[in-house]
Amino acid sequence: MNISHIEHIGIAVNSIDEAIPYYENMLGLKCYAVEEVADQKVKTAFFMVGDTKIELLESTDPEGPIGKFIEKKGPGVHHLAFAVDNVNDSLAELEEKGVRLIDQKARKGAEGLNIGFLHPKSTMGVLTEICGKE
Repeated sequence: MNISHIEHIGIAVNSIDEAIPYYENMLGLKCYAVEEVADQKVKTAFFMVGDTKIELLESTDPEGPIGKFIEKKGPGVHHLAFAVDNVNDSLAELEEKGVRLIDQKARKGAEGLNIGFLHPKSTMGVLTEICGKE
């Protein structure tokens, strides 16, 4: 597995419309995309910080993963995502090394990326996403 960089940091928010002004007006970042990923029950907004993105995540369904996260822990950092060459190959390699997977195979995420999540019980408590364009 070849990790090239931190692809993004996912931050759960109650409302993207309320969060975007903080990132734009206070931090001087520019939201360049807002997208809904229906099968993940989430609306996303993206900001570039150098080569890394900040991804805001708003639940579109209280029973979705972000809705449940916010209900349990409140808004805040949700996950850390690493860019890899091939998500399926990386998932297989990590599983062989004993990492517990949430996703056995890559699935489609925001911005057309293929994504796969690793269980935080295997990643020092940090929900970890691997993603790639392949």
